[in-house]
Parts: sequence; structure tokens; C-alpha cells
Amino acid sequence: QPKLVESGGGLVQSGGSLRLSCAASGFTLSLTAMTWARQAPGKELEWVSKIYSDGGTWYLDSVKGRFTISRDNAKNMVSLEMNNLHPEDTGVYYCAPEGLPRLSWGQGMQVTVSS
Repeated sequence: QPKLVESGGGLVQSGGSLRLSCAASGFTLSLTAMTWARQAPGKELEWVSKIYSDGGTWYLDSVKGRFTISRDNAKNMVSLEMNNLHPEDTGVYYCAPEGLPRLSWGQGMQVTVSS
């Protein structure tokens, strides 16, 4: 059973930085594409970034050049480094293996960017 625990969120001023971490267990991380998604109040879930098992990455256009996704298979960790944060980056951030139903995701981590 996959288990995902996010950490590292918080409140930051516009232009600031945060690093989100995701501790993954219950599956083989090295063979799995991992994603970060976010949901702002009143808005639909939005995919932010993905890292494939071969290390390839994908980013939402609005975060390109500001966010960096990485993985440490030995530690079963996935991270999202977020720089130059904007107020529109505010939301609850989730990490999940690609294809995992949302019901099996973790609690997520609140990120709030003040203007």
C-alpha cells in the first residue's frame, strides 16, 4: 500500500523560497514516475511537475524556471524546490506516484505565499 508524507510547506512572502519533501513507501520509487500537484481554494487540482524513473522532468509552464523537482531513490524521497514564489502558487501541494488514485494520496502540505 503506497504511503506518502509531505513536509516543508508554510507561509512565505512573494519572491521567497520553500522546499517540499515527500517521503514515499509501499512501492518501488526507482521504477515510478512521481508527480507534484496542487489545489488552490475554489480551484481544480493542477499538475505542477513530474519526474520520470529515468530522471526526465516536466513542469507546468507557469512554474518553469522557478521550481525544480528531484528524487533520491536511495532515501525514497522526492522533493520540489520552489523559488521566486508568487501568490498564485498558494495551495495545498501533494506528491503522488503517477496513476495513483487521489483517495490514496497523502494529506498534502499547505503553501501560502503572501503578496
